[in-house]
Amino acid sequence: MKHRVVVLGAGYAGAIAAGRLAKRLHHDEVEITLVNGDCEFVERVRLHQLASGQDLPSRPLRDVCAGTGVRFRTARVTSLDVDRKSVELTVGQSAETLGYDTLVYALGSTTADHGVPGVAEYAHNVAGKQDALRLRSRLGELEPGGTVLVAGGGLTGIEAATEIAEAHPDLKVAIAARGGVGDWLSDKARRHLRGVFDRLGITVHEGADITRVEAHRVVTGAGGEIPAQVTVWTAGFAVHPIAAATALEVSETGRIVVDATMRSLSHPDVYAVGDAALAEGAGGKPLRMSCAAATPMAWQAADALAARLTGRKVPETTIGYAAQCVSLGRRDAIVQRVTEDDEVTSTVITGRAGARIKELICAAAAWSISHPTMMLPSRRHHLATTPETEPRLAAR
Repeated sequence: MKHRVVVLGAGYAGAIAAGRLAKRLHHDEVEITLVNGDCEFVERVRLHQLASGQDLPSRPLRDVCAGTGVRFRTARVTSLDVDRKSVELTVGQSAETLGYDTLVYALGSTTADHGVPGVAEYAHNVAGKQDALRLRSRLGELEPGGTVLVAGGGLTGIEAATEIAEAHPDLKVAIAARGGVGDWLSDKARRHLRGVFDRLGITVHEGADITRVEAHRVVTGAGGEIPAQVTVWTAGFAVHPIAAATALEVSETGRIVVDATMRSLSHPDVYAVGDAALAEGAGGKPLRMSCAAATPMAWQAADALAARLTGRKVPETTIGYAAQCVSLGRRDAIVQRVTEDDEVTSTVITGRAGARIKELICAAAAWSISHPTMMLPSRRHHLATTPETEPRLAAR
């Protein structure tokens, strides 16, 4: 029987891991199944563009997987039993159980409401394709002068606010953050960001601790309020609760705790990549939830799993960062150079040059879904049958 590898989630991390495994292992010895709730690959780093009214290219996952040896299934994961090595799926109106020998968990993240009342009822977000489309529809309903508030001063919030303001100059766009907006950036980058906010007419509310979201306003901890016919919630991400409901070792936030090869510390037949995994990066810091971390995590997991299955030396590489890229509409961006452990430096590229670099990076991320080996040899190796191979990962 073939060794069954099941990959849950086809975002950047899951899709790349599945494709890379297919390039490393023989199809007559390993069966790779990629499970995703949506039939298309979603460029999450572009969802603020979709929400603002732009159309994104369709990338059907069946086309992405065609000819790779990866079996794609459109289904939603409802539960996971890591002791029985089985996944419960919902396929249409039917329930189904899928067994595995090795699992790659890449279910990603969604918006975190942090327990703030009214977020679920009244706020929009850009964490998923359907969420972005709902926001797009709502923005189209607003009359000139309508108020839009982006709650959250991080990368997602800045990109959403600038994209909406540029695409809808007739709306009054504001951004609010508990601390400062973009306050982790270098001085030069922050000055440029403020200039862009001024140019686009975006009002900035800093030190605004939002305690409640209502239909036409948000209320702050200081007793104030900010008008908002549309509130866009970008104040952080949370992982899906499926992993935390299992016997897997997870962090306080529900992320699967993994080693340097993205292998679960508690269950060695489970790997976790992307936002769902808590992994250590350069400088001993946890890798943040980001596309920048998801791709190398997928490479690491796929290469380590393939090596273990084929009896080869397991590669270990410390994952580090190079830059933080923030789009500011379609013609402007900030490319902030950072150290390997994600500390900002004084090197910054802004304006149209920054926008071109950011666009190249986004395009490369999408391209890598169909080209998961990225300059590495794609020679396939046979599963090992030697005594040195770990029994739990040996060919069946």
